[in-house]
Amino acid sequence: MGLIDNIKEKAKQKIRTIVLPESEDERVLKATEQVLSDKTANIILIGNEDNIKADAAKCGANISGATIVDPKKFDNIEKYIDELVELRKSKNLSREEATNLMLNEPRFFGCMMVRLGDADGLVAGSNSPTADVLKAAIQVIKTAPGINTVSSAFIMETADGKFGDNGLILFADCAVIPEPNSEQLADIASATAATAASVVGLEPRVAMLSFSTKGSAAHPLVDKVTKACDILTSRNVDFAFDGELQADAAIVESVGAKKAPNSKVAGKANILVFPDLQSGNIGYKLVQRFANAEAHGPIVQGLAKPVNDLSRGCSIEDIANLVAITATQIK
Repeated sequence: MGLIDNIKEKAKQKIRTIVLPESEDERVLKATEQVLSDKTANIILIGNEDNIKADAAKCGANISGATIVDPKKFDNIEKYIDELVELRKSKNLSREEATNLMLNEPRFFGCMMVRLGDADGLVAGSNSPTADVLKAAIQVIKTAPGINTVSSAFIMETADGKFGDNGLILFADCAVIPEPNSEQLADIASATAATAASVVGLEPRVAMLSFSTKGSAAHPLVDKVTKACDILTSRNVDFAFDGELQADAAIVESVGAKKAPNSKVAGKANILVFPDLQSGNIGYKLVQRFANAEAHGPIVQGLAKPVNDLSRGCSIEDIANLVAITATQIK
């Protein structure tokens, strides 16, 4: 059984409610049918009920098991507006502006459903830029306690099973923060450890990557990584981590034993935290292509409640899979 099949089985054990706000996209409607058929989540679609049902009939999607919520007919809309005004009062958001967002911006409305407990998570982005999805999530849901950074992770599933845990290894951050500072790198490490445990069921072993291993090179870029490790130590985190480590020292047992002999992570890391977005994005794409690996994600992490972003080129299966992943992020 592959990773996604395992995640779907995990999602079935405790059915969550996931919001899909982009109901105008027929891929979302067809994914809704798939999710309901797989029984991996309950689905809420946002929009005009007559239009959604007509669109579903037109594209042949059976959405009869989904809940449809129209913000313009929603009984608790005033509560949602009040909450948004309170959340954004430091930015002087007016009640008129908040009303417009709640009635006309389904990503904001969907995130408010998640914030107030009317849903458990949200998946969007098939019909909108990443920036729009993350803007709604950050402004409405906010970050998790003790975390000030929203980041992302890819779950890399390699065919030969040589590295990580039977071929599963997480890469972060590959999609959100261009130049993380030490504090942000520590946040990324903690958030990715949580993703590894909740979504994949791994015991996290985090390698903080650099071009240096344990002082083999001196440079401010190395100092940034070692400072991140000091921050993790000061936080007394409950997962294994080490750094700074070169990539081979992190994942190749013989190299790790030679370069960092006293490390509990070197040579057996299942999470790689890259020092910046360039190296992370390049790294995951090289592994995906050279090793014919599956790259599942990006999974958004660091939020108080889960919201995940889709590529606008996503497939129906991509949407259904990300719904299952989102369901397993919920504590």
